[in-house]
Amino acid sequence: MKSISVTTENIIKVSGTESTETNDTLAVEEPLEISMSIPSAKPPLIGKNISITMRTPGNDAELALGFLFTEGIITAPDEVFMVDHHGNTADVILKNNTSADLTKLERHFYTSSSCGVCGKASIDSVRTVRRLDPQQTDFKVPAKLLQTLPARLREEQAVFESTGGLHAAALFNLEGKLLELREDVGRHNALDKLIGAAFQEDRLPLNKHLLLLSGRASFELIQKAAMAGISFVMAVGAPSSLAVELAGEFNMTLIGFLSGERFNIYQGANRIEL
Repeated sequence: MKSISVTTENIIKVSGTESTETNDTLAVEEPLEISMSIPSAKPPLIGKNISITMRTPGNDAELALGFLFTEGIITAPDEVFMVDHHGNTADVILKNNTSADLTKLERHFYTSSSCGVCGKASIDSVRTVRRLDPQQTDFKVPAKLLQTLPARLREEQAVFESTGGLHAAALFNLEGKLLELREDVGRHNALDKLIGAAFQEDRLPLNKHLLLLSGRASFELIQKAAMAGISFVMAVGAPSSLAVELAGEFNMTLIGFLSGERFNIYQGANRIEL
């Protein structure tokens, strides 16, 4: 069965003074239009286009649900009737007893667009939509266990291994067992897919899990993790200053530059056994 996540392209590979024609495997990047519909008293549905994101096809329903949840637009799986997914569109159809107000979306995204302009305003905007309050997050994880996780992530990154072009978000339990992995050309999409899967199965908050990001830790990714009740985030790359500030605000552990040999602790050292 042909994968919808990868494609092949004829290329010329140059090495030194030699060149050869060959095939290269590429990660697919296509737009996904995310919309939301609410049943009205009479057909048709009252609908609203929410976002167009460039993503790697696959797990699109999870991506749409994860995006709407981490943006604070939907709050629980029992609000959702179904996700109507066709090609490059995903319409999240809510139940007719929902109290969602589509007119609030313009104000919501106007607020979100201020991210990075003012740190305090950005963090305050997260506080207003964050509904999950993580409980029992006083666990401790051995440092040696954390150093094994990047290798486990790479072992499972099937599409990355064939293309080298995807970001990943992975969820581990407190014993270091890999529970779930999602890949995408967009790091935020990979995390939305991961959170969307947990949202569908009503497994939120993810307060007893470890999140590993294959790249850097931006404000947006820490925001999404906070929305899902995640209190322990690790990144292979560097965090931004606002990501560190947000992690501190929400009592999250934040690790950067995680490898098999070292890592930096930016927030929440109390959850790590050194």
